[in-house]
Amino acid sequence: MATEQQNHLKQVAEQSQTLVTEINSLEAQAKSKREMLMKLQGIAEYLDGLGVKLPEPEGESAETEVVTPEAETPAS
Repeated sequence: MATEQQNHLKQVAEQSQTLVTEINSLEAQAKSKREMLMKLQGIAEYLDGLGVKLPEPEGESAETEVVTPEAETPAS
């Protein structure tokens, strides 16, 4: 017969596993989006190297800066 504490421990273990699964999924999504951003930035740099420029919006002369994400170290 399982005690109340054993049932509670089982619930805690199940909730922990659910969170681990969710965290892994979010990390995979973030990695995928970082990879896509890097590809898009590469394409933008390539086109810029070819001299392709976007037309300046009317009344604005500010340049748009491409921001690169800082390298992240994987969490252990």
